[in-house]
Amino acid sequence: MDRFWLKSYQQGVPHDIDIDTYGSIIDILDNSHEKFNQHIAFSNFGTRITFAELTQLTKAFGAYLQSLPDLNPGDRVAIMLPNILQYPIALFGALRAGYTIVNVDPMYTPRELSYQLNDSGAKVLLFLENFADTVEKSLPDT
Repeated sequence: MDRFWLKSYQQGVPHDIDIDTYGSIIDILDNSHEKFNQHIAFSNFGTRITFAELTQLTKAFGAYLQSLPDLNPGDRVAIMLPNILQYPIALFGALRAGYTIVNVDPMYTPRELSYQLNDSGAKVLLFLENFADTVEKSLPDT
């Protein structure tokens, strides 16, 4: 196979990776925390969080999820958020706590949301207040 895209890589970017280096996405996040503790991990609308803050926030959110009754490791957590700082916190927090992520398009109609929640078997839905009307309309069918 001609790997033509390698010509576009900047100097120093490896052409191959060792897929056994990390056991999970959380291992990558924790390694980034160790290497880049005070560096900016994410920024949005002028607010920035460092890798250290991201680790703290994801651990706190993961612990919150683990405190919910009837939510067990492996259960599905649906995240219905746009591209905001809370998204990576929710995503990595849920993964850190051992849950499976179900990404939900915030622009779904109530019918589409009902279908995805039923199809995925999500036990928790995290959403932005802006989408509460859609969520409320979808609940009777979930």
